[in-house]
Amino acid sequence: MNIPFTKAHGAGNDFLLTWAEQIPGGSNLQAIAHAICDRHTGIGGDGWMLVRDAGIRLFNADGSEAEISGNGTRCAAALLIDSSRASNDVTINTGAGPKHLRLIERNGRRFLFEMNMGQPVFQEDQVRYLLPLKHGEQEVTILDVGNPQCAVLVDRIPEDWKALGAEIEAHPHFPKRTNVSFVRAVDAHTIEARFYERGAGATLSSGTGSTGAAVAAILRKVVESPVRIITEGEELRLRWDDSVYLTGPAEIVGTGEFYVGAKTAS
Repeated sequence: MNIPFTKAHGAGNDFLLTWAEQIPGGSNLQAIAHAICDRHTGIGGDGWMLVRDAGIRLFNADGSEAEISGNGTRCAAALLIDSSRASNDVTINTGAGPKHLRLIERNGRRFLFEMNMGQPVFQEDQVRYLLPLKHGEQEVTILDVGNPQCAVLVDRIPEDWKALGAEIEAHPHFPKRTNVSFVRAVDAHTIEARFYERGAGATLSSGTGSTGAAVAAILRKVVESPVRIITEGEELRLRWDDSVYLTGPAEIVGTGEFYVGAKTAS
């Protein structure tokens, strides 16, 4: 079976997108996602998305299904607009509900969107929560921005942040695992962040991770809205007023076909 795909990235967070009608019914979607996202034997990506005119279905690189990706949803919006299936204002149904995106500017196949991320969900006693880890207790902020987030506010990004991220992602406190961010306040309106995403590992950027990181930093009163988020990829911007709005790029970089073996597809 051949899987057509479009590759796109949002601030360095890369995705493979396939029109849902091009996938035969009964296909093993989890296995296909794991295979196509492999960076050595597949095409390579942080996730694989099935796109319909009205919505998306997202699989992480390990084959697990996710509720939403902020960067990935912008990539889907870029594909829909580039394919003349949507206007410059588009609402996309995700596993975390409908999300509205507004196109700010376009240059060829590079797009800049503002996306309404909705209101974050958190409990006051988890804004400062002591999470027991192997090296001792770590103060974290736990919240939900359409998917689970655990933000670790630090004075500097730890050298072993990937190992710490993997430990926190799989911590027993999070039975369905969690996305992890390490967040350093640069000034009153700027943070630097690193991301260890559930099902994908370390990523150059994360839309929901940036949202969780910025909201956590606001809740902890180390920054104020609006917030500039410096990632290892490109910068994102967030404001929190009547809702949380995240602005960032999405760029379509290529198309092709992935050849799936019979064992993987079934």
